[in-house]
Amino acid sequence: MTRLWRFLVAGFVLLLARRRPRPEEPRIVAAREPSLRAETAVLLALGGATIAAAAFVVVYALDRLSHQTQFLGLALGSAFALLAVASIVVAKAILPDEEIEHDYSELHHLQEESEIVQIVDEAGDSFSRRGLLKLAAGGAGTALGLALVTPAISLGPALHTKELNRSPWRPGRRLVDDGGKPYRADEIEVDAFYTAYPEHAPREDVAAPLVLLRLDPARLDLPPERDGWAPRGIVAYSKTCTHAGCAVSEYRAPLFEQTSAKPALVCPCHYSTFDPATGGTVLVGPAGRPLPQLPLAIDGDGNLRADGAFSSSPGPSWPGVRR
Repeated sequence: MTRLWRFLVAGFVLLLARRRPRPEEPRIVAAREPSLRAETAVLLALGGATIAAAAFVVVYALDRLSHQTQFLGLALGSAFALLAVASIVVAKAILPDEEIEHDYSELHHLQEESEIVQIVDEAGDSFSRRGLLKLAAGGAGTALGLALVTPAISLGPALHTKELNRSPWRPGRRLVDDGGKPYRADEIEVDAFYTAYPEHAPREDVAAPLVLLRLDPARLDLPPERDGWAPRGIVAYSKTCTHAGCAVSEYRAPLFEQTSAKPALVCPCHYSTFDPATGGTVLVGPAGRPLPQLPLAIDGDGNLRADGAFSSSPGPSWPGVRR
């Protein structure tokens, strides 16, 4: 590790340090003629790495290309591969390959320290276009660093993160069944389980499917701010479990509530259980938050329509969000 650290420090000094005249003294590193061909190869590889890393940022920010993941992998992989090619060419064809190794004592010796500086300085003689190489290396490093932090930036207030909370539900949008038939309020039976979708909207969206139930209004105990969200006792919740994104596809409707557990929505994957009467709150299971509820309204024709946005963002909440 000590030797690796010394090589890294030497490389950094070689790249950034200004050239300064050296006093005439015997060389430690054998002189080597600059190789314009090798330097050109390094410049091309660093330039390619810069372009590939910048392409990763562009593809990630666009987020609308087909085969998006494959393009991201190709861009980032190419950047690292070209950076490796540049490093190999520098090591094999430009820098001296002479290896000088001896042990140093723990005490500082000015002579040995001076020799290290001289070795680094003399090794740089094999570069004829130092300024251009510095610029290319700096550009590749900056572009690659930006490519690495771009995914993290997208989790903050950048790169249209509103897409994470998008929903096909809008006020006035009708609830339809799997065949596209609108749900009428008078057709929803008490303690029956229905799956609803937004009319004329994609059903593949994580926020699209709903669980639709009709409960006895006397059993409802919704939060005060949701007054009017359940006309005639009809409630609608996101069908995507808030634990791991599975489908909430079971409804527990006990026949004799005096001795049985109360009605509940159940996700069969990990058995998260939600209370539809209290706003989708978690009764048992690993889910960390309630099911998002969608406010409903009944239009003049008796059809069920959305009356606003979800109470919270639909979708899974992975471990660590339970309060």
